[in-house]
Amino acid sequence: MNPFPIVAGELYAEEVPLSRIAAEVGTPVYVYSRAALERNATAFRDAVAPLGDPLCAFAVKANPNLAVLRVLAAQGFGADVVSGGELRRARAAGIAADKIVFSGVGKTAAELTLALEERIGQINIESVEEADELSAIAAARGVQAVCALRVNPDVDAGTHDKISTGKADSKFGVPLAEAVEVYDRMATLPGLAPCGVALHIGSQLADLAPLERAFTRLGNLVTRLRQKGHAITRVDLGGGLGIPYRQGEMFPSLADYAAMVARVTRSWDVRLIFEPGRIIVGDAGVLLTRVVRVKRGAANPFVVVDAAMNDLARPAMYGAWHDFMPVRASGARMVANIVGPICETGDTFATGREIDRLESGDLAVFRTAGAYGATMASSYNSRGFVPEVLVDADRFAVVADRIAPDAIMAAERVPDWLSDDAGQAR
Repeated sequence: MNPFPIVAGELYAEEVPLSRIAAEVGTPVYVYSRAALERNATAFRDAVAPLGDPLCAFAVKANPNLAVLRVLAAQGFGADVVSGGELRRARAAGIAADKIVFSGVGKTAAELTLALEERIGQINIESVEEADELSAIAAARGVQAVCALRVNPDVDAGTHDKISTGKADSKFGVPLAEAVEVYDRMATLPGLAPCGVALHIGSQLADLAPLERAFTRLGNLVTRLRQKGHAITRVDLGGGLGIPYRQGEMFPSLADYAAMVARVTRSWDVRLIFEPGRIIVGDAGVLLTRVVRVKRGAANPFVVVDAAMNDLARPAMYGAWHDFMPVRASGARMVANIVGPICETGDTFATGREIDRLESGDLAVFRTAGAYGATMASSYNSRGFVPEVLVDADRFAVVADRIAPDAIMAAERVPDWLSDDAGQAR
């Protein structure tokens, strides 16, 4: 099933022409396919189902839209959250508290308290200091915090440095060499109920070998912890499986991933937790944009679109590639630089890219924009936040309103002592 088919020469989202969404909602706008979300969720869930009774906890940071989370909740997914805000979103979307795992290196006392109040399924502890703080909060409330220890296996994920999280110098988790000592300490702290270990080595992985090395090291740790008398019942294997952004790219299949996990974990006797994100929502979304103008360039023309780096940050942050295509192809081709209106040279989506010929007013999409798109947006250059739309067959709904610059400005205040009268009085 292609969630974004070409029908009679025009690009659709399921059964809705993207030109209709542009006309009714405006551009730029994120468009998600419900069918693609359900297809991807089902594929992942079915691939890991033979591994016992695993918990599939969607990485909310990839796309925290409430409608998206509601679709995934209906597919039986839990949530991997990294902030109190994400935890609240998961609960608001109907995700059961016992299916929520709270990760992240900088959980505040207020966030840890919220996690205990919501009675979530697991808190992944990332430092001795966090263990001590959670212990104090839980003990003061007279509750037991179900928790796991996140370890850093010192494995290079082979991905972009900014999304690699498992090397020795990473801020995440505790070093593998210190894990037994830290777990011993956790087991003695009041208010803590340690149940297992966790890791996550990075995002957009194109090779299973780093994951297998990390999982093997984690399995060895499980053995050592059990030898010391600890009951290990859960292991969180994180997420990170990559997806193709360029046409023709190849990534490991879910079947190969599941087979590798089965091989490595066959003797562990634990409940596995997975934290898929990008692989669930990435190709389920596009960013629909309109060409403002085509500007002459020294080597190639600049196709200036109304979407910008504040709407889709990945190309500016990571040099990431997103396929770019017109909503209605002209049949002609051109080589161009695709840029946005932000006053930064970094607001460049592609350089010297061969694309279909476009003119002012034409509609186009950045493909595979369902993950780390709207969630990473900002209001830089006093631009607003783009809306989000969910398509379901032949119908669609706005699932996040456009937030205009004036609405953002309305939340700001000028103190009395900066008024004109105050300034003149001085």
